[in-house]
Amino acid sequence: MLGKTYNSAAVFGQLLIGLINGSFYAMLSLGVAVIFGMLRIANFAHGAQYMLGAFVAWALLNLPELFPGSGLPSIGYWPSLILAPVIVGVVGMATERIFIRRVYDLDHAYGFLLTIGLAMMVEGLLHVRFGSAGLPYGTPKEFQGTFNLGFMFLPYYRAWVIVASIIICFGTWLLIERTRLGAYLRAATENPELVQAFGIDVPRMLMLTYALGVALAGLAGVMAAPIYQVSPQMGQNLIIIVFAVVVIGGMGSILGSIVSGFLLGLIEGLTKVVYPPGSTTVIFVFMALILLARPQGLMGRT
Repeated sequence: MLGKTYNSAAVFGQLLIGLINGSFYAMLSLGVAVIFGMLRIANFAHGAQYMLGAFVAWALLNLPELFPGSGLPSIGYWPSLILAPVIVGVVGMATERIFIRRVYDLDHAYGFLLTIGLAMMVEGLLHVRFGSAGLPYGTPKEFQGTFNLGFMFLPYYRAWVIVASIIICFGTWLLIERTRLGAYLRAATENPELVQAFGIDVPRMLMLTYALGVALAGLAGVMAAPIYQVSPQMGQNLIIIVFAVVVIGGMGSILGSIVSGFLLGLIEGLTKVVYPPGSTTVIFVFMALILLARPQGLMGRT
C-alpha cells in the first residue's frame, strides 16, 4: 500500500466526484440544520423531500405525456429550478401546519418517528405510481459539453452544480445570520413569547422556516435530477449520510453543515482512490472520531 502510486487523472476525477457529492451533502445538511436549529425537529423526511423535488422537475418536463390531450407545455430545467422548490416548499408548509407543529412541545422521539413515517408514506406512494426503476432527466442543452482542464475533463453541468451549491449555501447562511429576517427567525425559536409581544406571528415564522429548509431539499433534488436517475429510493441512503454530516458540523450549526458537507465529500472521493471499500464508511468513522474528540461537532456550541 505504501509503495502504490496513483494516476493523477484518477485522483482528480474522484475528487471531482467527491466535490459534486459534497455539494449535495452541503445543500441537504443545510436544510436539516436550518430546521433543527430553528425548530428543534430532526427532519428525517428530508431525503423524501429531496426526492420529491427531483420528481416535480421530472413531472414538469413530462407534462404532455402525463396529461395527454390537456395541451400543457413541457417545462424545462430553468423554470423547474424555481417552480419545483416552491411546490415542495408549499407541501412543506402544509406538512408543518398539519403534522409538525403538533410535536414541537413533545419529546424529540415523536418528531423523529413522525418524519420517518412521512418519508415512508411519500416514498411508498411514488413507488406504487412509478415503480422502482429510475426515470431519466436529460442534461440541459446549455450544459452539454466539457471543460478540458489538461489533466481531466470537467462536464459543464457538474461545474454549474458546484458553483451554484456554494452560492446557495453561503447565501442562505448570510440570510439567516446577517439579516433582520434571520434575526427574527432565531429570536422566534429562542424566545417566542417575547417576539410575539412585538406583534410578530411566531407560528407563521416557524412554518416559513420549515418551508425554507424543505425548499432547499427540493432545489437540491432538481439539481441532482440530470446527474442521478429520478427514483423513489434516491433519498433513502442519502439521508443517513446527511445527518452524519450535520452531526459532524454541529447540530443546528448552519456554517458547520456547509463546511463539513463539502469537506466530507472530498474525503469520501479521496478514500475511493486510496481504499475503495472504505469509501462507504469513512464518513461514519470520521463522525465517531469527531464525537469522541468534540461531542458538539466542529462548529457546534456546547
